[in-house]
Amino acid sequence: MPDKEDSNHGDLILRVAVPLPLRRLFDYLPPAGEQVTGFRPGCRIKAPFGSRTLIGYLLAKGNHSEISRGQLRPALGMIDSRPLFSPALLELLQWSADYYHHPVGEALAAAVPALLRRGAPLYDEVTVWSAAAGSLPGRARRQRQLLEFIIQKGSITRSELDEAGFSLELLRQLARNGLVRKESRIAQAAPGFRPWRPGSAARPPLNAEQAAAVEKFRAAGTGFRCALVNGVTGSGKTEVYMRLMEEELAAGRQCLVLVPEIGLTPQTIDRFRQRFSLPLAVIHSGLSDRERLQAWRQAAEGSAAILIGTRSGVFTPMARPGLIIVDEEHDASFKQQEGFRYSARDLAVMRARKENIGVVLGSATPSLESFYNAESGRFLRLDLPYRAGDSVPARLQPLDIANQHLPGGLSELALMKIGQHLEAGNQTLVFINRRGFAPILNCLLCGWTAQCGNCSAYLTVHAQPPRQRCHHCGSSLAIPERCPVCRQADLGTSGLGTQQIETHLQKEFPATPVLRIDRDSTRGKDKFRKLLAAVIRGEPAILIGTQMLAKGHHFPGITLALIVDADSGLFSPDFRGQEQMAQLITQVAGRAGRGSGRPGEVLVQTRRAEHETLQHIIGSTYSEFARHLLAERQAAGMPPYSYLCLVRAESRDRIAALAFLRRARQGIEAVRGAQQIHLTGPLPAPMEKRQSRYRMHLLLRGQSRPKLHAVLDSLLPQLDELPAPGGLRWQVDVDPVDLL
Repeated sequence: MPDKEDSNHGDLILRVAVPLPLRRLFDYLPPAGEQVTGFRPGCRIKAPFGSRTLIGYLLAKGNHSEISRGQLRPALGMIDSRPLFSPALLELLQWSADYYHHPVGEALAAAVPALLRRGAPLYDEVTVWSAAAGSLPGRARRQRQLLEFIIQKGSITRSELDEAGFSLELLRQLARNGLVRKESRIAQAAPGFRPWRPGSAARPPLNAEQAAAVEKFRAAGTGFRCALVNGVTGSGKTEVYMRLMEEELAAGRQCLVLVPEIGLTPQTIDRFRQRFSLPLAVIHSGLSDRERLQAWRQAAEGSAAILIGTRSGVFTPMARPGLIIVDEEHDASFKQQEGFRYSARDLAVMRARKENIGVVLGSATPSLESFYNAESGRFLRLDLPYRAGDSVPARLQPLDIANQHLPGGLSELALMKIGQHLEAGNQTLVFINRRGFAPILNCLLCGWTAQCGNCSAYLTVHAQPPRQRCHHCGSSLAIPERCPVCRQADLGTSGLGTQQIETHLQKEFPATPVLRIDRDSTRGKDKFRKLLAAVIRGEPAILIGTQMLAKGHHFPGITLALIVDADSGLFSPDFRGQEQMAQLITQVAGRAGRGSGRPGEVLVQTRRAEHETLQHIIGSTYSEFARHLLAERQAAGMPPYSYLCLVRAESRDRIAALAFLRRARQGIEAVRGAQQIHLTGPLPAPMEKRQSRYRMHLLLRGQSRPKLHAVLDSLLPQLDELPAPGGLRWQVDVDPVDLL
């Protein structure tokens, strides 16, 4: 039945969210001549806005507006005949816009493919032919067969014509004789996938820990439940995911799998396709606009059984939602760092709650927030403390290089170990989380260093091709032949990068392939996949890589992992620095010794071998170290024992950015209840200047999430009214993961 408020079309008001940085809805009159029943929340609507036409989203209907009807403008038309979002997904998007204090129109726009944002129809128009009145001459046998085929089908498309073996010219002859008519229709949604049949694919047996994890999740019943799979690297977390997916797929329900980066999707896609042989849709930023819309359709109509996506995939519609999985849930790339600053991991949990389904978070190195929730009983805890099969975790060994001069960045012992593992027919991984040749170009006489003119950062030296590059703003300069200060030609480099390590290892091991895998070497279509294929073949090789190689990859040929710059996280200005350092070391160590019968070895090259944190990471399990960090966080009153919000301001005028946040702080201090919020700043960001803009921070910390949000609710309308001189921009980042 139509809504009561729809009963009188003349009184109907449409409340529309537009994709602009405005924290309110806008009222419109219905477009003339359209059916009232078509005005449903979640549909897109063409709306006049000033001199522009915007693609907005209908969120509510009513019969009252604060603006007189005479001043309201009519909408220009509805785009969709049915909502783009299910009620649960629309509720999630509105909740997330409220939680992250972001304009709801921009949040909704971020959740749909670019073509839909630009007003394209969800389903394309297709040309069909149907029979018309008339009769054929008796000799036109082939035309008669085609006409009988069209009458039998009711109507046909071009693809159906080709499949039936008829030519387009034959169809045109029928059209010229007036026996068929051509028309355009909206393409119909594809039918849902056929449920998966248990036993249709071979699967490895579960070990005791995997079986216990699966049974514990199933025993939690149906409806919403959230579990953390806390499993060491190589423990078979993916097999646990698949066993939990089986039940949902057999019932015809869809499963959404989120992974942190595009680089992980090829392996993930292959594993799920081989296992289930079901339609699968992939959603990530590397797709073309048309490919992304096609995947979105398949998810929305239910024709795709398994949906695999990166961060934005959390908004993928599901016709029949069954289970959400977030792999490598600790990864910082699940947090959007620009615009709508949401956490895909946290929204996955909230979406599962609103959809009333299960959600599984998995990691060998869980975030302290998820680890704390599992420890406190808020999440089910599914432990996988041992590697699957007969592989055993590699033992970490510190390699003390204090006071050593290392021309190529690697100690003699490290080079000897690499040689031993290569001679045994294995592969080695050399990890350094810094691309380029060297992070600093300097003058050996006067001490000048090459700095970016746009950022508070050094220019990184690249050898292939020889340039200086800023990894923050993208600027690129030629490498000078002389020092610009003292005019001498005595220039050198400091520090290490992947290119320098690559050059050194090619000289040391000329007969062995050296494969560098970083963002520079993997640019271009399929380059990353080709490099991974070379690794998976298992032939002796040396891999050099950054974080791209530390996330979830299974390389059974690697028996030695060497972590070159292990000290970088010890003195981070971010309070999460030690947590991130432990995660990175543990993840890199987990790449070694995963193959059957191939014991692994991990060397941690350090100049601070006696540092307490490094000793703790090397000498304990990640869970033990996480409990140690939780105790420190609790003593300091930091997350997960408190809640943060970072207000950022940036401007080409340093004073303007600082003054804006000072006024923001004054506004907070005037809010009732603000005395319960601890304020830090305003202060310059650790990287004060980036892309020619000065960056200032004001950090809010509260022991109560509702009280923190109440302060933000009072503050943001004030900030919206403040002038923004000099092109000043400001953002609010709730639950920030990056304080740099």
